[in-house]
Amino acid sequence: MTYPLLVQPLSIVWDFDPVLFRIGAIDIRYYGLMWALAILIGAKFFDNFVRREGLPAKVSESIFIYGTLATILGARLGHCLFYDTMEYLSKPWTILTGFRDGGLASHGAAIGLLIGLWLFSRRNKLPYIWSLDRIMIPVGIGGAIVRLGNLFNSEIFGQATTLPWGFEFVRSHKWAAEFAPAAVHPTQIYEAICYLATFGILCWLYYRRDIARRRPGILFGIGLIGTFLTRFFIEYIKTEQEPFELEWALYMGQWLSIPFILLGIYMIWRGATRPETLPASGSAPQPKSPPATPKKKKK
Repeated sequence: MTYPLLVQPLSIVWDFDPVLFRIGAIDIRYYGLMWALAILIGAKFFDNFVRREGLPAKVSESIFIYGTLATILGARLGHCLFYDTMEYLSKPWTILTGFRDGGLASHGAAIGLLIGLWLFSRRNKLPYIWSLDRIMIPVGIGGAIVRLGNLFNSEIFGQATTLPWGFEFVRSHKWAAEFAPAAVHPTQIYEAICYLATFGILCWLYYRRDIARRRPGILFGIGLIGTFLTRFFIEYIKTEQEPFELEWALYMGQWLSIPFILLGIYMIWRGATRPETLPASGSAPQPKSPPATPKKKKK
């Protein structure tokens, strides 16, 4: 028995070209542009934090170096270690030569960023928790932007769905082989929305409630929860990234998220139970006014 097209679930046919433009044999992709945009926004936010809190300009200059290198290297090494260990151990040179073929892990990026921030904090003689609290704000918006890059690449999508906002990723070999013609969950968009919500909460806490100075650690903890608890639950409707994950009780992304979630809970508890470091003002710190010039005495 056949049915007219009108009774079929609505869906969105996603036929987006992931290549922005080409220079000879080199493809410039939207995914790479999204990573660059996320890093640039992170640097701009740190520049704002430094100016707002009266720190030397060199602090914001060094975060770009430490943060960018640590994030990209961590993301690449994390993918090689977590998702295809034997392949990269047998051909270690492909860690670098295969960079443009894809393979960046968000959990690896998080670990790399934690190491980079530790080095950054030592270099600038800042408390480590100062850097951790403030980095979570651009991480929220940056994570959303990178997930849009995954959407442009037609990758990391979910299981089949009959919901009207399901996507048909017609450029994806995985979708064509396993799901066509069914639509699937656009989990990239789900994650991006959750990360944006986390970003909004962190901005309000930092700019309106001055929570970073009053209770160090809480911003970091909320950022970890908002990022990795989101990842943990959305993984349930995602497709596996590697075949070996099908034999596991949880996907690799879920196992890797658990330590970050536990750390986030601890940091929130730690920040909430310790005495406030500054009086609760309910507003952001005001810029310091320059010292008054002493008046000359009349003779």
